[in-house]
Amino acid sequence: MNLPNKLTVLRVLMIPAFVALYLVQSYFWALALFGLAAITDALDGLIARKYRLVTDFGALMDPLADKLLVMAAMLCFLASSHVSAPIVIVLLSREFLVTSIRLVAVRKGTVISADKWGKLKTVLQMIWIMVGLLLLWLGSIDWLVAIVDGGWVAFNALTWLVMTLTVLSGLNYIVKNRHLINDA
Repeated sequence: MNLPNKLTVLRVLMIPAFVALYLVQSYFWALALFGLAAITDALDGLIARKYRLVTDFGALMDPLADKLLVMAAMLCFLASSHVSAPIVIVLLSREFLVTSIRLVAVRKGTVISADKWGKLKTVLQMIWIMVGLLLLWLGSIDWLVAIVDGGWVAFNALTWLVMTLTVLSGLNYIVKNRHLINDA
């Protein structure tokens, strides 16, 4: 297994630790671990392309690892009432739809890599999650609570931007791969 694929597997292995840190309200460490996982996402792709280590495993598992990490964070936000259920349902629906199309493609011998819109969506989702984690951490510091309240307004605006880009990138994905859907 090459280094980019090891980084992808490492990102998946970080998810249970991230969720545990979130659930015990250790938001600083949850943020640090999530940030590290996001860095592995950037690194695995850069290394794979630079050293020509792109594999079918990586093309399939890298976006799946991203989805699992982001889904775990969204479900944590949902459980602690920092994001509403309809928003999480829309975001998760897009992820399941895209993953389903990827699985159909794999059955047909094709691996579909993430396009620029999917990558942008993932980066924005990760920034959104890190902003939420940062606000949770800062909000746990007594003298910063009043300052953090205004940050949640920005977080909510970012939530709508994330949701819009997620839906648009999903529609783009469907249009680009409609032949797979039509043949299924």
